[in-house]
Amino acid sequence: MSDTTSTDPSGGYALTHLDVLEAESVHILREVAGEFERPVVLFSGGKDSLVMVHLAAKAFWPAPVPFALLHVDTGHNFPEVIEHRDRVAARHRLRLHIARVQDYIDDGRLRERPDGTRNPLQTVPLLDAIEAHRFDAVLGGGRRDEEKARAKERIFSLRDEFGGWDPRRQRPELWSLYNGRHAPGEHMRVFPLSNWTELDVWQYIEREKIELPEIYFAHEREVFSRDGMWLTAGAWGGPEDHEPVQRRLIRYRTVGDMSCTGAVDSDAATTEAVVAEIAASRLTERGATRADDKLSEAAMEDRKREGYF
Repeated sequence: MSDTTSTDPSGGYALTHLDVLEAESVHILREVAGEFERPVVLFSGGKDSLVMVHLAAKAFWPAPVPFALLHVDTGHNFPEVIEHRDRVAARHRLRLHIARVQDYIDDGRLRERPDGTRNPLQTVPLLDAIEAHRFDAVLGGGRRDEEKARAKERIFSLRDEFGGWDPRRQRPELWSLYNGRHAPGEHMRVFPLSNWTELDVWQYIEREKIELPEIYFAHEREVFSRDGMWLTAGAWGGPEDHEPVQRRLIRYRTVGDMSCTGAVDSDAATTEAVVAEIAASRLTERGATRADDKLSEAAMEDRKREGYF
């Protein structure tokens, strides 16, 4: 199901929807490089951030990618993803900054949550890293189809001196014109994949042959059920005595903190099979597999106002 440039009836070439999305993202990445002094890419080793690095490599070829990478590491990430993160950063010779939630817990700046989930604890390390390295643009892989709070984002999303998001201060983006102006202490969050869907991402991965962590494909794994999701046991605290561990054939649609990222039953072991599976799905990846987004109706929007991505 690859998406390639096709010939139109007049004998010319018609751009596919993937070509159009790629061109838009490349334009955004080049705008960031031209407008900002110290841009950084949020990079977890997950599929969306991998697509962004791939796009950046194409956007600036044969020059090197002009962005550093930043990962806010909860300490409860999947080992396969962390290993892949480091390999990709080394392959592209990109500087990788890591802000560790565990460091903040160890010195008392943050306190462990009773449920073991560390995703909500990422905000302070993220904002501290932005301030310490003076990043004025932070590029993320957020997409509008993921979650309703993300659907409200502009591609260039202004954040105040505390990292907070105020919808009243967002700017129009007519004709793909982006305003990166910001006051001292403020910064911009930028979303080059805003107009992509999960299916677009997977079709692009298939077309471009982008290597992903194996966790995205069907594999046997010991999991337990909690709140309708299959979770992996780990140091974060699961499972409890009443949660039996099972060995199932599963895969992950999204990756993050192990305590709140669920797997789905799947036999999709290839990119082509995943594309077919996503095309038939009626649930967004975050709606189906992210417990942190189910804490309340406004969970993501509340975290954005506090400075979360």
